[in-house]
Amino acid sequence: MTNPSRRALLGAAVGGAVAATAGLPATAHAAGWKLRWSPSAGSDGLGAFETVEDDRAGSHPQGQPHILTEGDTFRFHMHTVDRDTSTDRQRQEVTGLRTSGSSFLRWLPGETWRVTYRMYIPGSLKATTSFTHIMQMKQPGTGTSPIVVQSLRRVSGVQTIELRLPLADILVGRTDLVPLQNKWIDVDFRIAIGDGASGSVRWILKDGTTTVVDGAKSGVDTLLVDRVRPKWGIYRSLADTSGSLQDTHLLLTGMRGYQLV
Repeated sequence: MTNPSRRALLGAAVGGAVAATAGLPATAHAAGWKLRWSPSAGSDGLGAFETVEDDRAGSHPQGQPHILTEGDTFRFHMHTVDRDTSTDRQRQEVTGLRTSGSSFLRWLPGETWRVTYRMYIPGSLKATTSFTHIMQMKQPGTGTSPIVVQSLRRVSGVQTIELRLPLADILVGRTDLVPLQNKWIDVDFRIAIGDGASGSVRWILKDGTTTVVDGAKSGVDTLLVDRVRPKWGIYRSLADTSGSLQDTHLLLTGMRGYQLV
């Protein structure tokens, strides 16, 4: 749990960051973003991440590697035959922010973190009637519930991309997916880690110079137990009823991780 004094400090830090990024007047002691993680797919490879979950059930050895690098891009392949250890779903994901062979960043209660990156969603990676997540924030460990999900979801038949807080089923933002496919778009995600009502998130999507989504929620729960760990890749249910599951892929590049200090 986060004590009142820590919450007060966290609130002040988040306030300073919002003022700085929104162009509002900032105090003399306004917080700033410190770059903590800037991997290169070309030189760091998959060592950029804490763990790699590539066909962890061994369901499709002929398709391995499902997660790889191409130049300075991280590539995630998903085939319709792929199965996770729970066979009603598919998963090809990486987790965490590794800074060396023996260390990785831990996102802890009372801290505020930000990740930015460029993302390419091909037309073959479609929104579905059941879950298709392409980014998650989770408590490490088996069977833990997601804290934040960036998902491709069909809403009344329309393909959308959204950010949601599943613990309280809070929608942070949503926009049409199709205009954002087959091109590079920019993601900016920020999270203040706090228990109960002491957390906050902000999610910004840009298509070139156009801001497509800028959604934020405060006073929300962003912590389960001891830390938060980001995940990227394709994690989707096989229960889709729209016929949208195809062999597909996802591309990420320019990944950066910042801490508010």
